[in-house]
Amino acid sequence: MENSSVTVSDYSPSLPTLSSASEPVTSLSDMPSSVSEELWSPQGSGPPSPSPSGLGATLQTATELPPFWASPLSHGISILVGVTLCTTMLGLGCTVELSQFGQYLRRPLGLLLALISSFLIMPLVAFLLALCFSLDEVAAVAVLLCGCCPGGNLSNIMSVLVNGDMNLSIIMTISSTLLALVLMPLCLWLYSRAWINTPLVQLLPLGTVTLALCSTLLPIGLGVFIRYRYSRAADLLLKISLWSLLASLVTLFILTSTMLGPELLATIPPSVYIVALLMPLAGYVLGYGLGALFHLSPNSKRTVSLETGCQNVQLCTAILKLTFPPEMIGSMYMFPLLYALFQSAEAGIYALVYKTYRKEILHKQEPLDEEEETDISYKKLKEEDILDISYGTVTADEPSSVRLESQQTTL
Repeated sequence: MENSSVTVSDYSPSLPTLSSASEPVTSLSDMPSSVSEELWSPQGSGPPSPSPSGLGATLQTATELPPFWASPLSHGISILVGVTLCTTMLGLGCTVELSQFGQYLRRPLGLLLALISSFLIMPLVAFLLALCFSLDEVAAVAVLLCGCCPGGNLSNIMSVLVNGDMNLSIIMTISSTLLALVLMPLCLWLYSRAWINTPLVQLLPLGTVTLALCSTLLPIGLGVFIRYRYSRAADLLLKISLWSLLASLVTLFILTSTMLGPELLATIPPSVYIVALLMPLAGYVLGYGLGALFHLSPNSKRTVSLETGCQNVQLCTAILKLTFPPEMIGSMYMFPLLYALFQSAEAGIYALVYKTYRKEILHKQEPLDEEEETDISYKKLKEEDILDISYGTVTADEPSSVRLESQQTTL
């Protein structure tokens, strides 16, 4: 019993442990299990508890549960994350028409705005917030990964509610998704240099992240093909993907909370919640400023604002869940879901404030710009194309007769 005392210094999960291995470690998958277990603890960092001996060890072994990443619920969540991502990317592909790509190339404003908002503004915001709140390497990587993601489909839904420019919204979403194949790993590598002395960043699986991004091209391409050959089916799939987006996020939030348990959830520091609250808000504000910088119309400014703040959290969750070792990420699986919660709530408040402002102050519908072109045949969520008859031309052939000539307009 005299030798049973254990000090913290006896359990130091630092780089010398890695360097003492007989063979060099080149990837996270090559890391010995003993090292990965040593690097992880319910608090995200710090020493593991010493193993009990004797009867205490026997009782602990009998009652010990498997780690959360080995539970059937974790495997079920991985499948759900993959299905959700495929459904989202399929719906995104269904918004694009091949006949319009020439117009996109002649008017690359949407591509430029997507480049600035998704891969200049949001990664920089995530990086500065991680530094300001002194996040550890695990939380910082989760925040940076979310900040480097392209725009999400939530912005398309919210653009409808704030009378935004739907064509611009879809162009920015699809452009940022394609640009992410190259720029997302680049931004993640660049901004993670501040934590380069940590094992997680040194073994950052950028190649796996790139492969995960490339895998999204298949459902996007399938959606484009369905739009090209079966327009009605594309409209139906688009609506299903948009509404399933909300349901899947709520389901993932509940299941992930259950998988981690109250002990791990309690280890998430308050600073992570604050970052998840401030990131989308900063994106909405800076996005509106970006639209003002380009002298866009009010409805286009609101669109750019939403496209900047709304991230593709399904993609972030899938990459975090399927490419990073769970014993190192721990409770940070929750960050993209926390971000989704706050970005949806703030976007809802955004739409409510706009509608109140338009109703109480403007007292009229805000007209769209006459120069706007319908580059993409995107069906609004709450209405279909309706054939309307308006009588606008009045002619008088005789002094005592008046004839109304009908004009057909498509709303």
